[in-house]
Amino acid sequence: MSKEKFTLHPISAVINFVKVLKEMIIPLVVVIAVNGFGGGSGSWTSYIIYIIYAVLLIAMLVSGIIEWKRFRYWFEEEELRIEYGLFVKKKRYIPFERIQSLNYTEGIFHRPFGLIKVKVETAGGGATKEADAELTAITKEAAEQIKKEMNLAKHKESTISDGDLQQEELAKEQRKPLFRMSRKDLFILASTSGGVGVFFSGLAVFVSQFSELIPYETIYNEIIMFIRFGALLIALLVFFALLVAWIVSVAITFINYYEFTIWVEDQEIIITRGLLEKKKITIPLSRIQAVRIVENPLRQLTGHATVIVDSAGGSLAEKDEKIRLIPLIKKDKINPILVQIFPNYEFEANFTRVPKRSRKFFYRLDFLWMIPVATCVSYFFFPFGLLSFLLFPLSFLWGAWQHKTAGYWMDEKQLVVQYRLFSRVSIWMEKKRIQAMTARTTYFQKKANVSSIMTTIKSGVSGSSTTIPHIEKADAESLMKWYEPTRIEPIDREKEQPL
Repeated sequence: MSKEKFTLHPISAVINFVKVLKEMIIPLVVVIAVNGFGGGSGSWTSYIIYIIYAVLLIAMLVSGIIEWKRFRYWFEEEELRIEYGLFVKKKRYIPFERIQSLNYTEGIFHRPFGLIKVKVETAGGGATKEADAELTAITKEAAEQIKKEMNLAKHKESTISDGDLQQEELAKEQRKPLFRMSRKDLFILASTSGGVGVFFSGLAVFVSQFSELIPYETIYNEIIMFIRFGALLIALLVFFALLVAWIVSVAITFINYYEFTIWVEDQEIIITRGLLEKKKITIPLSRIQAVRIVENPLRQLTGHATVIVDSAGGSLAEKDEKIRLIPLIKKDKINPILVQIFPNYEFEANFTRVPKRSRKFFYRLDFLWMIPVATCVSYFFFPFGLLSFLLFPLSFLWGAWQHKTAGYWMDEKQLVVQYRLFSRVSIWMEKKRIQAMTARTTYFQKKANVSSIMTTIKSGVSGSSTTIPHIEKADAESLMKWYEPTRIEPIDREKEQPL
């Protein structure tokens, strides 16, 4: 391996500067707004806050340039070695054999120069949900060189030559993707997702930054005056706000999931997506702990679902250990794709449903404490307060809905659990991936002869638990027996028989 040291592209300094600037932009806008957008009384002291911000901006730009100048990476002794640091020089050595994946991102600063950002994920990474190493901006040729060095190191003991690796890369480029999301699917995804709620949440967070400047009393009086003009105008205003939120949600979804494509290469799932910022995410199949099919009620009616996989650690999902493998797909098209990706799974499940006598455990009896609250609300806000009592029949219907959905299925190698909070979730877990299984029986469950089973798998930094609620006690015992490790009898070598 070459010991030549490589640098990042100079645009890295600008990217680092913009990254810090984004965190300071809201406080800066608030300060300007508080000072009346005018600049002060004319004395130089009225501009001191702006002077401080200007100095900070210059310092951030200089620090970004210094970070870029001090960053070096090279290949030595089958390792990716990195040297960096603003004031204190640091070195990091990452053995190629420990690298699980190289994830690529092309942002708006990268594309004009033909650059990409590379995130290096290792087997032991993920404690802080950040990449083990990040090369902010390098050429695509430099990224391919890293991948080539990694492949050569991992195949060192085999007879694969450099020419064989090139032929293998050419074959990968000609390979057809397993799944590509159409624009119609993107539109349905945006229309049936929670993007509208995210839009209003983000708007609320933005408005909260200016809470001290907003004249709430004046706005309240204006609203009261506006209401007098009639409910029609209010309805039109609400409709217009929801329409704008929906349009923004659709636009964000198109930008984030544009040309969403899936490949499987070298025991890795490769996902590419994005319009303004094109991302390429690699998920090693060895780190997949479970497969989930999620159907919210609206998508369930239209025959669509989302496929999510649980990953054991790392920052592959950037902020979550649950990765959207397929954001939206017709339900009848899921199994053929998943069988190609996970040939060890059986995706045809014949669920055993929880018994009818378990239905009472699904009713939200903990809502009973709300009866006095609903009574008070009804008294003080009569007659509209009476609507609060609708929560109780709705909670019972919700419990019955959850009872009807809950169930499980197992074979020799895997366990499948189906349950519902609001969306229907079906989760496939291989027996060897389950970290723990616990049977739990309360006093009331014992009288009804039912039990609950809790399973835990590795997911992210900690773990993810799934409960099979209120099943037959005999079924719970069968599941615990199924999970017990197989005992190997000692062999008498003289008689070749078990002792």
